[in-house]
Formats: sequence, C-alpha cells, structure tokens
Amino acid sequence: MEKSKVDMFLSMNSGNFKQPDLMIIKEKLEKLEDDKFYLVQGLQFQKPDTIFLIAIFLGWERFWLNDVALGIVKVITCYGCFIWWLLDIFSAKERTYKYNLQQFNQAVAFV
Repeated sequence: MEKSKVDMFLSMNSGNFKQPDLMIIKEKLEKLEDDKFYLVQGLQFQKPDTIFLIAIFLGWERFWLNDVALGIVKVITCYGCFIWWLLDIFSAKERTYKYNLQQFNQAVAFV
C-alpha cells in the first residue's frame, strides 16, 4: 500500500491506539493491498477520552465497547454497589485501546 495512505490513517487514528500497537498496525497496513484499504479506512474507532467520560458520568461504557451482557449486569446490580463503577473508570481507556485494536485486527483478517 502507498506510504501516504498508511501515514494518513495513522495520523487520523493515532489517539485511538497505544504507541506500540501503532507499529503493528503500520506493518499490517503496508502489507495490505490498495483496493482493500477502503474497508479498513471505514472503521469507526471509539475515542478513549470519550469512553472515559462516559464511564465517569454514566457508567454505560461497556455498551459502547460491545460488552452488552456485562453492561446489563452492571446496571442491574447498581454498578456493583459502585465498586464496579469505580474500577471501570480506571480501566476504561485500556479497554478502549484493546477494543479498537481488536476491531482493526478483525477487519484486516476479513480482507
């Protein structure tokens, strides 16, 4: 794939991934064919800062990260007596980075 497309993708999505993951993503994108790039380019990644704010104010970040079953259990148990809510605040950004990397890897594997 063209280096300019890879650089554009990385600059647009650098905040959605950890730095070590960006190197892996760059390698995978460089191996990807040009005509398959539009599938990866169209992915919608979650913003870690947004998910962090949702975790603080609403506690519903699990729904945005496709963890619906645990999200329902969390809400039913009153956020695990607010202990679960507190733990999720501290882990929200990390789970968002993992979710985004998983979404990228699934898209690349699909192509």
